[in-house]
Amino acid sequence: MRYRSTATILLSVFALSALHPGFAQGPIRARMMERMRAQAEADRPEGGTEMAYGTSPMQTLRLWKGAGVKAPLVIFVHGGGWRMGSKETATGKAKVTHLTGEGYALASLDYRLVPEATVEQQAQDVAAGIAYLVRNAATLGIDPGRIVIMGHSAGAHLVALVGTDPKWLAEQGLSLNAIRGVIALDGAAYDVPAQMQDGPQVMQKVYAQAFGMDPARQRALSPTQQAAAPNAPAFLLLHIQREDGTRQTEALAAALRKAGTSVTVQGFDGQGLQGHMEINRRLGEADYPATPALDGWLSSLLRDGPRSPR
Repeated sequence: MRYRSTATILLSVFALSALHPGFAQGPIRARMMERMRAQAEADRPEGGTEMAYGTSPMQTLRLWKGAGVKAPLVIFVHGGGWRMGSKETATGKAKVTHLTGEGYALASLDYRLVPEATVEQQAQDVAAGIAYLVRNAATLGIDPGRIVIMGHSAGAHLVALVGTDPKWLAEQGLSLNAIRGVIALDGAAYDVPAQMQDGPQVMQKVYAQAFGMDPARQRALSPTQQAAAPNAPAFLLLHIQREDGTRQTEALAAALRKAGTSVTVQGFDGQGLQGHMEINRRLGEADYPATPALDGWLSSLLRDGPRSPR
């Protein structure tokens, strides 16, 4: 898995180099890479149980259990521009410690990556991981009627897509009722055509590789354009102060509200790549402002107990 954590760091370095030309200088670049690598390793959560939800080596997950016998479950989907990232280094130690301490189970998914896989296959992988956990809930000690999916960056796009377009879970024999809610952390590709037109130039090659240039395909992979009912019952959309991320989050929220879907939007301090990484890495820390927002939303959503996942 180490090559995947390194790849994530290199993606961040590429973005920094493009946004800040001075960063490309050798010593600065080397120090930043080493700092980011060290941070990723420091944030690697310990423990958990590894399991496979599919036949590909990439179709695996790690499950951490809380104290409850039938614990509510949060499923986390990592980011990395659809082509990089790992459940080993992109989940965040604070998130695991905090959620399990609050009595939740947490599962973090790996999924097949672009260009070897398509974004459509990634959405299929997220749905397959959900289905695996639902069907093995009794054995794993989790509550199949209280499942929330959470994603960061590209993972925020994927969970929002699975939460707005019922076909992905339908392929697994499930409805959108299988998930109680969706938490999206600082996504910026909820409307792919709009992001490819108005988003930062540095990311255009990443978007083109992931979504191609066919407008119909881009629309089909856009949660905002799939947000007509039915949707997952509730959404929590958290973002930092990035212009494109804020714009995309507000547009998704408006589309969800138009469909009658419950949605909560909250912004937090943070700028650029550093803030984008921080909202994921620090979520779960007691003094990070997004943590109580997460706690309150989860408690409100799941306090009424289980229901049928189908």
